[in-house]
Parts: sequence; structure tokens; C-alpha cells
Amino acid sequence: MQSFVDLLNGIIWSPALIYLCLGAGLFYSVLTRFVQIRHFFEMWRLLLSGKSSDKGISSFQALAVSLSGRVGTGNIAGVAAAIGFGGPGAVFWMWVVAFFGAATAYIESTLAQIYKEEDEGQFRGGPAYYIEKAMGQKWYAWIFAIATIFACGVLLPGVQSNSIGNAVETAFGTGPMIETAIGTFSFAKIFTGTVISIILGFIIFGGVKRIANFTQIVVPFMALAYIIIAFVIILLNIGEVPGIVSMIIGDAFTPMAGFGAAIGWGVKRGVYSNEAGQGTGPHAAAAANVDHPAQQGLVQAFSIYIDTLLVCSATAFMILITGAYNVHGSGEEAFLVQNLAATVGANGPAFTQLAIESTMPGVGKLFIAFALFFFAFTTILAYYYIAETNIAYIRRTFKVSGLMFVLKMVIMASVFYGTVKAANLAWAMGDIGVGLMAWLNIVGIVIIFFMGKPALLALKDYESQQKKGVKDYTFNPVALGIKGAHYWEGKYQRRTGKAATSESDAPKDVKTQTQS
Repeated sequence: MQSFVDLLNGIIWSPALIYLCLGAGLFYSVLTRFVQIRHFFEMWRLLLSGKSSDKGISSFQALAVSLSGRVGTGNIAGVAAAIGFGGPGAVFWMWVVAFFGAATAYIESTLAQIYKEEDEGQFRGGPAYYIEKAMGQKWYAWIFAIATIFACGVLLPGVQSNSIGNAVETAFGTGPMIETAIGTFSFAKIFTGTVISIILGFIIFGGVKRIANFTQIVVPFMALAYIIIAFVIILLNIGEVPGIVSMIIGDAFTPMAGFGAAIGWGVKRGVYSNEAGQGTGPHAAAAANVDHPAQQGLVQAFSIYIDTLLVCSATAFMILITGAYNVHGSGEEAFLVQNLAATVGANGPAFTQLAIESTMPGVGKLFIAFALFFFAFTTILAYYYIAETNIAYIRRTFKVSGLMFVLKMVIMASVFYGTVKAANLAWAMGDIGVGLMAWLNIVGIVIIFFMGKPALLALKDYESQQKKGVKDYTFNPVALGIKGAHYWEGKYQRRTGKAATSESDAPKDVKTQTQS
């Protein structure tokens, strides 16, 4: 099984996907004139504004839900794996993919807002919706929806719960070994998997509102606590920081860990962590209640900074400053750098736990187990919501009852199974899910750009209203030449009292862009 999964991963995560992720980010950064820099302060303003409604959640809640997907195991165990297999230089490439990925996140999240729908009293949207409406290719949208349900409902939750199980074992020990029908596992992992599944069931049966209310409290609190711990460790070793930065940048372009390995692992774990271009973030973005689609696009772009430039960097600096890492070579037992015992796995939270433990004895193992539980658990909630949204998309065509209940049971089973299984297999299967979604989504948003540039038109329209100093933003998709945005057409008519059918309402510079 491991060999087959590794073979499949090698095909999906070929250099082509790595270049596609970086290339798409660079492409949209240039086209938006580096929106991730120009509108940095506007992102802050929007983050703290906006209110929820009966149908949608607030911008901050949408950010919390999407961050719950972005800030997870990838920030703790994923960064460790990037360093362990790609060397310190992989951190540099995680930064690169985050910077350019912020532009990609703006594009995909704005598209999700433009083409969202009302479904059973709440907003729904995501790549499947905008692929169907903007590309006009329903078959492609279905492929994405099915791949996403499989990835987020089956493959990815196990990665998150696996790291929780490993962290609990490291912190509290394995306990007695128990034989089961699917293998022999430690009591610690079986107990952890059972507890996670029960709590997960309680929340997901409560719907997106309960998920949003839970994540908007837990995610900011845990992220802040984690960054404070990292900041303390960095301050205690402040003299080593310049050398660590130099090592990260220098190793990114040297053969020590393999130039290709550093880029490959940096991009792979970067995309896994911040999810820019992967197509997961747009689902939460579509659920937000905003006055203009570009607003949620900007908020979601900011979430990439929080995820990678803050949380991932915190992990990387803790590991590198304390020297709590090994760098694997090409051979099974070969190490390019070995600071720890060969038995310490890179595909897990051990590097991070040992890094904190070396500076704060008695704190590291427990704190990371605690942090991983909340980070990974909220990510599982985000995965459930994403899978649920894509089932809702499929139900638009096939009115099959019971699918949501089946999804709930499957994801709970996946979480339990992932908790007790080996880390290498869990991560490899998770990489397949991430890779499939990234291929389908990035190709989709690039094609959509050449078909009509809806996300860029929305940005230009928003900037035009900004210059005029308007207090109440409006969005008239028809005036911009954007078709299929039925929710926004109706909202524009309700707010202005006139149908969204005339281009006369579009700003002059936006109309020029539309015509070109």
C-alpha cells in the first residue's frame, strides 16, 4: 500500500505541479499589481468589519473557518517534514509560495464570492460552483467536487488526527498495546481517536454556524499562544537568529539538501499548510456575508500571511534555533544532517516537541500535544465543511437523501483510522488529496482568467469605489460583463432598486477593462 501511494504521489507531485503552484502565484501577483502588498492595510480593516446574517457568516468567522483549515498539522508536523526531507532551505520556499500564494488566494476566494449561491438558508460556493458558472464546464466541476469529497472526507482528516495521536503518545506514553481487527495499536491512540471522533460528531451535526462559532474562538487563541511560545524561545536564543536566516536563504540555493528537494518539499508543505490554490479556502470564503466579493478575497489573502509567515515561521525558527532536526538523504538510513536519534521521525510533531522541550523542559511535549489537538481538530472541521459543500453541489443535480449523514459517519471513521495508523502512510495519502485538488483548481482559475477575468474586474471595481470614498459598496456583475453571478444580481437590485442589466453603472476605467 505504501509503495503504491508513493508511486501515485510521485506522479501527482511531479515538478509540473510545483511549477504550476509557483507560476500561478507569480502570474496573479503581477496581474493584480501585487494586491497582497498594496492592500495590506485594507485587509486589516476588512478583517475586523462585517457582520454575520441568517444566511452567512462574518468576514472574521469566514477567516477563522478558513484558517482552521490552513492552520493545522502542516504548521507543526508539516514544517518539520519540510526541514527533515528538504533541509532548512525548504523554509525559504515555503515563504515564497506563501507570498505569491496570497495573490492566488485572493483570486480563488473572490471567484467563490462572485458565484456563490443560497442553499437551504445558507451561502454555498467554491471551485465546483465557479468552474461550472465561469467556465461553463459542468463535467469538470463534478470531477473537482468528487475529488474534494474524497480528499477532505476520507484522505486529509486522517493526517490531522494522526499527528494528534503521535503527539499524545510522545507526551503521555503508549500505554498497553491492544489487538483489534485492523491491527495492534496503543491504548493512547485508540483512546485519542475515540475522543476526537465523539467531539467531532457533536460539532458537525450542528452545522456551519456551530463550526464557525467554535473556530472563531479556538483558532485565534491557539495561534496566538503558539506564536508567543515560539517568540519566547527565539528571544532566549536571539543571537542565533541572523545565522538561522542566513542558513535558510543559503541552503535554499545549495545542493546540501538537494536544490530540487528543498523546492519540492518547501512548495509541497507550503501548499499543504496555507492551501493557496488548493481550492479549500474558497468554500469558507463563499459563506461570508460581505458587500463586495473583493472584500472577502482580500481577507483570505491575509490568512496566508497568518498561516505561513507567522505560524509556520514560528515552528521553523524553533526547530532550527534549537537544532532539533535531522535532514534525510536519498538513502533509507542516510542523513545529511543528524542532530537527533535516527528513530525520531520527520513526518510528525517530534521535531517541534523536542525543540520546545530543550528550552522549556516539561512544557514542550504537553504543549504541542495540546496545540496540535486544537489546530488539527479545527482543520478536520474545515475539511468536513468543504466536503459537505461539495455534496450540496452534487445534490443540486441528484436529489439523493442521506448523503450528509453518510459523510458525517465516514469522516468520523476516517479520523479514528488515521489516528492509529502509521504517519508515513497518512501523510502520503493526504498529499494525494492535496495534489489532486491543487491540479484541478489552479488549472480551472487560470482558464477562467482567460475566459473573462472576473476576479480582476471585481478588484478594479472595488478600487474604483475606494477612490470615490463610498461608504456602502455595491457590486453589479452585469455592468462588469460578468455572467452567472445570480446572487449578486439579485442583491444589487434589492439594494439599489434597479436591475443589474446596464453597463452605465460601471466605473469608466472598469468598463474599459471589460471591453478590452
